[in-house]
Amino acid sequence: MADTVHSLTTLNFITIAILLTLIGSVIQGMFRGASGSARYLLLMLVEGVMAIISIYLTWKGVQLLSPLIQNWLKLQNLQIPTREIGIWKQMYYTIVTSIRDFPLLRFGVLFLIGYILIKQILYRLADPLLQRALAGRWGRSSSRKTVWSTAAGGLIGSIAGITRALILIAVLFIFVTLFPTQPLTKYIEASPLYQKGAKEVIAPFTGDFIADKVPVFTRAVEQEFSNILQRKYEVLDARISPDIAVAAKEVTASGQTDEEKAKLLYKWIGSRVQYDFEKVKLYEEKRIWKEQTPEDTFLTKKGVCIDYSRLYAVMARSINLDVKVVTGLGYDGQGSYGPHAWNEVYLKEKQRWVPLDSTWVASGGNWFNPPNFDQTHIKEA
Repeated sequence: MADTVHSLTTLNFITIAILLTLIGSVIQGMFRGASGSARYLLLMLVEGVMAIISIYLTWKGVQLLSPLIQNWLKLQNLQIPTREIGIWKQMYYTIVTSIRDFPLLRFGVLFLIGYILIKQILYRLADPLLQRALAGRWGRSSSRKTVWSTAAGGLIGSIAGITRALILIAVLFIFVTLFPTQPLTKYIEASPLYQKGAKEVIAPFTGDFIADKVPVFTRAVEQEFSNILQRKYEVLDARISPDIAVAAKEVTASGQTDEEKAKLLYKWIGSRVQYDFEKVKLYEEKRIWKEQTPEDTFLTKKGVCIDYSRLYAVMARSINLDVKVVTGLGYDGQGSYGPHAWNEVYLKEKQRWVPLDSTWVASGGNWFNPPNFDQTHIKEA
């Protein structure tokens, strides 16, 4: 008992937040009194039921609608223009083609729209019944509260507080499951109130669902986000200038396979383009980012990692290679990692994607699909 009291009084902001949620709800209930608290509890329960019904109906509806939307968008035969387009059209093609091609994004967009619409419809249908239920004793407020009314209001408020506290603990439980090695995770788990709620209520209620399914879903979302970022660069760099196309053809003229052509481009860009330290300095000191197109990089022969990668992607596509721009973290050679960009190219003869980093050619070594590439390059996902 003494250990429990000591742990509760130890300064832990997670414990404090949970306690304040409970205490605040009790005090709120006492001020409202029995009638006001009962009214509020009823509204909260209705809100919860409406949310659950809306989620279920939206989930089922989107499962039916998502493939139909995908097929309709495919029938539109939307192609990213190869001419120069403005920023609004760039956003349009990025969003629409991503919704067409990426199932989680499409599901998420449809779910959000469907949930809002269905919940509003349910509220409109249920509102007359709810108003009738509240029009009686609960609907009449009184400025005079008895001791019993205040006590009953506090009791009802405690029920609302427990519900709110469990919701807070559930959110923290998901965070702890997704990020078990984060310093904040250890801090959360140090809270005795969190441990009690998570172990005795949340974990038994969810079973293995959160522990098994949520991390897998999160990784899928991260991968899809990476694909959307890749699509953004595809839209931005869809236009290939004649000069770049001619140069790519000349550089890869001696290549017979996809791998040989991809490696020739990798060496050419890595040895021709110089790293633009002034661009990095301008951003680090003044937070000014000098945006440039692959054509700018090709003409000036200067750029940073993202410019190398975008130029490589455009030149590779001009000779019909499938290529991606990948963003993430790169090893700086001094024991830490920093923001970086590189490429992945698809080799048809090997039927797989391989990584390459043309930015690091000048530093020496082989950065075209070397062993342990992932030890020095960490994808953003």
